[in-house]
Amino acid sequence: MNIFVVNSGSSSIKYQLFKMPSPSPICSGLVERIGLENSIITHKVYSNDQEAVYQQTLNLPDHEAGLQEVRRLLADKEIGVIQNPDDIQVVGHRVVHGGESFAATTEVTEEVKAEIRKLISLAPLHNPANLLGIEVAEKIFTQARQVVVFDTAFHQTLPEKAFRYALPESFYTEYRIRVYGFHGTSHKYVAEQVSQYLKKSEAKLITIHLGNGCSMAAIAEGQAIDTSMGFGPLSGLIMGTRTGDIDASVVFHLVNQLGYSVAEVNNLFNKQSGMLGLTGHSDMRDITKAIEAGDKTAALAYDMYAYRIKKYIGAYAAVLNGLDAIVFTAGVGENDALIREMVCQNLDYLGIRLDADKNKMRAKGIREINLPDARVKILIVPTNEELEIAQQCYELLAVQPDKSV
Repeated sequence: MNIFVVNSGSSSIKYQLFKMPSPSPICSGLVERIGLENSIITHKVYSNDQEAVYQQTLNLPDHEAGLQEVRRLLADKEIGVIQNPDDIQVVGHRVVHGGESFAATTEVTEEVKAEIRKLISLAPLHNPANLLGIEVAEKIFTQARQVVVFDTAFHQTLPEKAFRYALPESFYTEYRIRVYGFHGTSHKYVAEQVSQYLKKSEAKLITIHLGNGCSMAAIAEGQAIDTSMGFGPLSGLIMGTRTGDIDASVVFHLVNQLGYSVAEVNNLFNKQSGMLGLTGHSDMRDITKAIEAGDKTAALAYDMYAYRIKKYIGAYAAVLNGLDAIVFTAGVGENDALIREMVCQNLDYLGIRLDADKNKMRAKGIREINLPDARVKILIVPTNEELEIAQQCYELLAVQPDKSV
């Protein structure tokens, strides 16, 4: 089954093509700067353990033009991997917010699109672009079944005591203000990988997704029971440009005493804060270089970043009443040895003991970086959200067959 996975952003499209059930992509790519001059497409084709990279610069006025160009590359006479667009049997889409309406992978219908449109107010930066990706794919891959995987779906197993806020009940019953959680596709994928690695389906895990956006989840028996992001993706850990947890009184002070508008506070908390606000850099590699150069502000920012993660580890260990493993994933989690070291320091009481040498080594696949006699595993697990989306699409359609598939 040819499953084409699309992750549509406001000015970009990430994609991978899988021939399921094989977990290895046939090709992948990224379309950048859509709507701007000199749009860039980076297209990769995989064959016999070899990777061929093709890049081109052109003007792409909108997402439809971008995806049309990707369609052309997929079926290109020289580098193509399919004969024509009809060879794509399923298009799997990432949609950030599914609210309480979607707790599982869902095939696209007009009703599903209408519900995603209704949820735009909960994810105004993401859902519009995700919905646009669906609508464009429907025009181009006319014979394919369109399927959506929601980032919030994995967290729909949170118990009410974890997802409710201490507001008057009407704010939940009428306005659905609650914890939704995000990065669910990533948390689900790495949790499944760890359960297989440990050969323990009932494992108690803390998954730590550290990228430009950061979140954590407490997982028991494969289900999320708590998560650090909440109603929106602002709360929890310190992130590249987001504050993470902050006293709501700061909002009132900024508005009432310092004259900020609500829009300005929103921009400040989401785009000007986090590591960028603390150091002037949102890329952890730049901040690491600043630390090495003796920048005390950068060193403090790293301390704050790691400290916040440690607080959540303690909280989630309590919620889980035990712990089998903590799991680092995503760009920073997989590659930043210094952050992993700082997070794991002085957690001996919980059975978390890092092997400093293993932590600094680089290798592919799942890596175990705890000391051999440590009670809790410390694991690095590369995330693969596109593969998780493809697998969920495949599982859904395996039980809902269609004559065209």
